[in-house]
Amino acid sequence: MVKITTHTKHVVVKTAFCLLLPLLLFAVVFYLHFQTQLSVFSPICRCASQPAVAGAVDDDHVERLRASATFLPLKDTRHGAETWFISTLNATAEPEGEARNLFFPSPASSGRLLCLSAPSRHDGAKNAYALAWRDALPHGVASPLLPGLTFVSETAYDHTNIWHGLTSLLPFASWHARNGCRSPPARWALFHHGEVRTEMSPWLATLAEATTGAEVAIETFEAAPSPVCFEEAVVFRANVAGMNGERMLRAADFMRCKARAYCGVDASTSKAGGGETSSALLRVTLLFRTGGRAFKDEAAVTRVFDKECKRVAGCAVAAAHVSNLTFCEQVCPPVPCKSVRLLSSTDVLISAHGAQMTNMLFMDRNSSVMEFYPLGWKERAGGGQYVFRWMAGWAGMRHEGSWWEPIGEPCPNNPDILDCWKDRQIGHNETYFAQWAARVFAAAKERKASAGGRPREATGCICS
Repeated sequence: MVKITTHTKHVVVKTAFCLLLPLLLFAVVFYLHFQTQLSVFSPICRCASQPAVAGAVDDDHVERLRASATFLPLKDTRHGAETWFISTLNATAEPEGEARNLFFPSPASSGRLLCLSAPSRHDGAKNAYALAWRDALPHGVASPLLPGLTFVSETAYDHTNIWHGLTSLLPFASWHARNGCRSPPARWALFHHGEVRTEMSPWLATLAEATTGAEVAIETFEAAPSPVCFEEAVVFRANVAGMNGERMLRAADFMRCKARAYCGVDASTSKAGGGETSSALLRVTLLFRTGGRAFKDEAAVTRVFDKECKRVAGCAVAAAHVSNLTFCEQVCPPVPCKSVRLLSSTDVLISAHGAQMTNMLFMDRNSSVMEFYPLGWKERAGGGQYVFRWMAGWAGMRHEGSWWEPIGEPCPNNPDILDCWKDRQIGHNETYFAQWAARVFAAAKERKASAGGRPREATGCICS
């Protein structure tokens, strides 16, 4: 009897549960649906009742973005030589083989602009940089944005020496050409170890103008003592670091072509005067220095090379002092020297080691270079004395070797032979110079003859 009663109770409970379960499920579904509808309409109600809140939220968001732009030392002494300038970002090389650079704004900067506070010309750690969004510039920034494209160049050397300056200009020229010459730089911002620099050699400034199509304007950071932000900026902080030989050669070709066009060199000319084709001529240029590392007897040196030149049909020697020439006269001199065409038509360049040798950039590819040094350089100068040998390689020239002054009087009270002789004048060895010149001139003439003359680049230089 007990078992029957218990079983009956279980049946009743089970039946009641089955009847109530659908009602419970319906109630739960209705409740959830009601909450969903409420959540949809409640923001509208809140917005209608509080119209000023959204604007306040937006202003607060912008203010938070402004505050997030933190100025960091431009010279970060905790990092190595390649990374301490704008050290929080890694430079990239695109395409592979180009010099590493930073571009603002870009995905790498999360779309942020580059802002600089640069009051110091003596301590890069006192200068600073920050990244900021265009609509949320840091407090205190000069307004408005500096428009256009800014080229930012950081170098361990300087922009007043034309050799060092050329190595800083080369990656910008390559970047400019690679981007289709889309827009010239509106300004240049120059730094040395993070310190502001406001000077560029006239030679380099003219080459930069010829290359980019815009006169060089250097940002001094004096007009706006407060920080400034750039609409666009490309930064090279290690000169040609990461740039391979092929890319350097292309950049050199581009600058050579642009310089010749800027100076009005006639690229279509296949005659060189006197009715002779250019392949029948061999043009030798003695480019003399004044002061340190000049030849002691320029007339004697000229006679040696002129004598050997006369042994080669169609050979002519021209002598010039670089200090007496303007930029375009170095590229292509005016009348009465126009028939010489100096560097743009030089097949063999003869010069003492020095910045003036940078003018080899304007020579045709496969031209020859002969270099001379005072006593002491070979023994003490180290690898830096070979910079023009390196340049000849990436500019497409043939470095035909060097001559080091072998003898000289000892320096009184100075055991350092390089310190004593670094900028002394250079003598000459008539026998050695004559034999060396004979080999170089003959080989250069043979190359020109076998090539049938070298066509010059068109003045309409290619931007790709």
